[in-house]
Amino acid sequence: MIIEYIRAAMSLATYEILEDKTFYGEIAGFRGVYANENSLEKCREELESVLEDWIIFSISKNQDLPIVNGLTLEVKEVE
Repeated sequence: MIIEYIRAAMSLATYEILEDKTFYGEIAGFRGVYANENSLEKCREELESVLEDWIIFSISKNQDLPIVNGLTLEVKEVE
């Protein structure tokens, strides 16, 4: 499920080339998830890594995650 969620979130990513010729990427709805690298491929890789870290951090703080294309991640307490 987490892989599908990450793929869905990454499909929402937008990229642009900055004045210094680097690539900037972000995902709308995921505050603080962005990357800036020298190539588009490196930017995508870094953005996915930042997204993964952001998800883990959000879960550790019991924060709700955005719903992406009908997908959601929820932490349930195991008894």
